[in-house]
Amino acid sequence: MKVLILGSNGMLGPYVEKALQDDHHLILTDIQEEYEGNNEYLQLDVADLEGVVSAAEGVDAIVNLSVLRHDRKLAFDVNARGCYNVMKAAVHHGISRVINTGPHFTIAGPGYEDFEFNINSEIPSQSGTGLYAHTKSLGQEICRVFSENHDLHVITLLFYNFKESGDNMLSASDIDPNQFVPFSVTWEDAARAFPLSLEIPDDKLPSKCEIFNIFCDLPHGQFQNEKARRILDWEPTDNLEEYWKIDSL
Repeated sequence: MKVLILGSNGMLGPYVEKALQDDHHLILTDIQEEYEGNNEYLQLDVADLEGVVSAAEGVDAIVNLSVLRHDRKLAFDVNARGCYNVMKAAVHHGISRVINTGPHFTIAGPGYEDFEFNINSEIPSQSGTGLYAHTKSLGQEICRVFSENHDLHVITLLFYNFKESGDNMLSASDIDPNQFVPFSVTWEDAARAFPLSLEIPDDKLPSKCEIFNIFCDLPHGQFQNEKARRILDWEPTDNLEEYWKIDSL
């Protein structure tokens, strides 16, 4: 499968590249000029509609990792308009699979986080008014509307907090428990959701626009990853016990 990846130079991008490159032909893109790797690379701003449409020619799927959190105008251009450009490119070229990404609080904002339990990815969206969450939530709504009106399937993977695994993991004495949030996952486990999302047949998806929570099995149960397990056949290999189970506290 030929896959276009937008925002490949971000923090998650190299892990996704590694997870996909053995089985897929990758075209990596980012706004940055420099790239260190062996795959095809283009400098591209996801807010550039013509550029995204051009880069998507001849590909089978698009993975959107692009994100901008702080600047008001740029956040809208990347997080919302960027999704619009991806959808326009998919429709223009007849691309039937798009993988979008975002933070969990696009659907579970402060109200849900403070007062709810056992939160799944199909609750009514409540992103709040934070710039990052709000613009990403707009992008997800754009994806949903396009999927309802065109022959394409969109899978959105929701993340929040990424942790190192194995030898790079902090020791218990170095961990600040106040810095560990419920929606956490290792970089490698997060990346494993992407080949599964690309390769799952359309008829295995409940609808043309599906959202999945991607995080480890945390014991408090505030959020659910059951849907990702059941439909994508994804499950975490590292539950980050070193971060949330500290005997000395």
